[in-house]
Amino acid sequence: MIFYLFLKAFLHQAVFCAPSSPKFATHNKSLCIMTWKEMFTSSIGRKLVMGLTGIFLILFLIIHAGINACIFADLPVFNPNDNGEMFNKAAHFMGSTVLIRIMEIGLFAGIILHIIQGYLLEIQNRKSRSVAYAKPMGESGSKWYSRSMALLGTLILLFLILHLGHFWVPARFTHSGLENPVTYTNAAVMHDMFGLMKATFSALWVVVAYVLGCVSLYWHLMHGFASAFRTMGVSNQKYITLLNAIGQGYAFIISLLFALMPVAVYLKWVE
Repeated sequence: MIFYLFLKAFLHQAVFCAPSSPKFATHNKSLCIMTWKEMFTSSIGRKLVMGLTGIFLILFLIIHAGINACIFADLPVFNPNDNGEMFNKAAHFMGSTVLIRIMEIGLFAGIILHIIQGYLLEIQNRKSRSVAYAKPMGESGSKWYSRSMALLGTLILLFLILHLGHFWVPARFTHSGLENPVTYTNAAVMHDMFGLMKATFSALWVVVAYVLGCVSLYWHLMHGFASAFRTMGVSNQKYITLLNAIGQGYAFIISLLFALMPVAVYLKWVE
């Protein structure tokens, strides 16, 4: 459904430039005549880049959450003797497959673009408001989280730096905490990422930081999910309503899955 809506919006609005309503005619015309430079410097171009990278990151989070969910194979209801085998194999596949490693470069490029364009848009919006609103919009205007995307994004960035330091840097470079590799039947020698995860989430402050990061992610996605598709040209109210519903469910499930990982390890639900 997500891919269908993205493809429909991109082909219908950005390529064929056939607006579904007069309201978006100027917006779609701007997309059609936009140069590569304007893509990264104009307000509409920056929003388009934010939308594209946002949808890309939305899809990535599904994959990431799926890999994280492999730790729950260790639960008694599934396989109490798993001991992190499924998770380690999934992490090894992601880290050793050439195509995945190449895509990893694109992932970091998408994250960096999303962050930079987001901050530039925030600065541009603040400059355009030379006079503050006489009366706060409050409940009659936009939601508080839609007005706080830069703040929420900053919190997520801090969380991302912490997360990369805990897992990505050791797995790719330092191998700190991964000195004792594991081997499974008919499998190659691999890092014990499950063991590293248990050691990392044994500290309460780390668990709290991760949960707060997931809370920030939830509110960021609550606005960002539907906003990304609207930026790409989805304007039909039927689709907007559907996107809002899907976005709320997506934000809740993804954020919950990410938050459950450190909590489950700390509370020794998985060992």
